[in-house]
Amino acid sequence: MQQLERQYHINCVPGDVGRYCILPGDPGRCEAIAALFDDARFVSLNREYAVYTGTLLGEKVSVCSTGIGGPSAAIAMEELTAIGADTFVRVGTCGGIDLDVRSGDIVVATGAVRFEGTSREYAPIEFPAVADFTIAAALAQAARAMGKTCHTGIVQCKDSFYGQHSPGRMPVSFELLNKWEAWKRLGVKASEMESAALFVVASALKVRCGSCFHVVWNQEREAAGLDQQMSEDTSAAVRVGVEALKLLIEQDREQA
Repeated sequence: MQQLERQYHINCVPGDVGRYCILPGDPGRCEAIAALFDDARFVSLNREYAVYTGTLLGEKVSVCSTGIGGPSAAIAMEELTAIGADTFVRVGTCGGIDLDVRSGDIVVATGAVRFEGTSREYAPIEFPAVADFTIAAALAQAARAMGKTCHTGIVQCKDSFYGQHSPGRMPVSFELLNKWEAWKRLGVKASEMESAALFVVASALKVRCGSCFHVVWNQEREAAGLDQQMSEDTSAAVRVGVEALKLLIEQDREQA
């Protein structure tokens, strides 16, 4: 690819972002996340990528939206890494699978089922998609310090939202339904769309990545007739991500 002064998709150059980055999906969430930084400033908006940079504990940090799914999330990580970022926290939403996971809870992914396509262009399918341990631990610590119910474990990642929510009408319904049953039996906590790609890309790029999610709904609790109330307030998951970054900054300084 032709070498450009600015990264092609995020429209940023070295110096625009910090080494620590929060990755939401929705560009509309970036300003609210940046408001939790000190001295935040708008950097760029191009396609699905909105970028703001500020500081936490005096350390330069950024937020960059990724859009939905693994392909655009991988692009964000590639281009942010190219201009100096090396620590990533994905913050977003998920749907619960395990019956203990309720709407409004926090899920911290320790690993991800690679039921998507992007990661296959980085690593053989036998290679696991796992979170950086220090980031996952910081996210869980931050969530529990905030008094949030936090579940740590495996999440399932897919490319098709409606393949999950309307599997019966898909020509490959047999495969979708049978694999969903497998995820349930294996104790998978939740379903989302980015972590598998991000974890594998992070391994390939030799950077750190973890993820935490606000649980919007659990279709398995609904099917079982258990109590359900949709929760769309993602602010707690965002605060978990920000507080985890502070913990990571402190830990990195101690080890420097």
